Amino acid sequence: MKLQIAKWGNSLAVRLPVECIRITGLQEGDSVEAEVSPAGEIVLTPARPFDKAAFLDRVRKLRATLPMSEPVVERMRREERY
Repeated sequence: MKLQIAKWGNSLAVRLPVECIRITGLQEGDSVEAEVSPAGEIVLTPARPFDKAAFLDRVRKLRATLPMSEPVVERMRREERY
C-alpha cells in the first residue's frame, strides 16, 4: 500500500488507513514504536506495556541459538594469564 508523507507542523507525518488501524487494534492516542531496519525499511509496532515473561522467553530462545564457547576465565587460567 502506498502512503503519502505530508507536513505536520515542523515534522513530517504519514496517515494510516483505517484497515491498518482495525487490524492492529490501535486507537487515537495510542503509541507506536518506530524502527529503521538495516535495509532502510521503517517498521511501526504498537507499543505495549513491558511483558517481563515474554521478554525472558525471547531471551531464552535467542540464547539457545548462540554457540557455546569456553568460559573466558577458564581459558585465562589454562593459559596462566591472570
